[in-house]
Amino acid sequence: MQNNRNADVLRRIISYCDDISEAIQRFGKDYTAFTQDSVYKNATALCVLQIGELTTHLSDEFKNTYTGIPWTQIKALRNVVAHNYGKIDDESLWETITSDIPKLKDYCSSIIQQL
Repeated sequence: MQNNRNADVLRRIISYCDDISEAIQRFGKDYTAFTQDSVYKNATALCVLQIGELTTHLSDEFKNTYTGIPWTQIKALRNVVAHNYGKIDDESLWETITSDIPKLKDYCSSIIQQL
């Protein structure tokens, strides 16, 4: 039962990863375009926020078992996005969406195959 809940959460995380990928495709994988387009930043930041929120729905046992992703840091980034949006560093968010999110998606997908 717990594995089903965790798998459902992972599927939702993957969906937000896909949304970020779609935004990058739509707006272009160009850091300058990203920094100058608030719609681009807001779209991806919302997905990052949602991913962070979803990590709180994973069981502690799950997070202790699957330690290949820094679940606590994902939640912390969610808090930054939710409470300090005007202070989010563009470079950090860009690095997150272009580097970390694809890794997160791959990791979550591999776990779902195991479950």
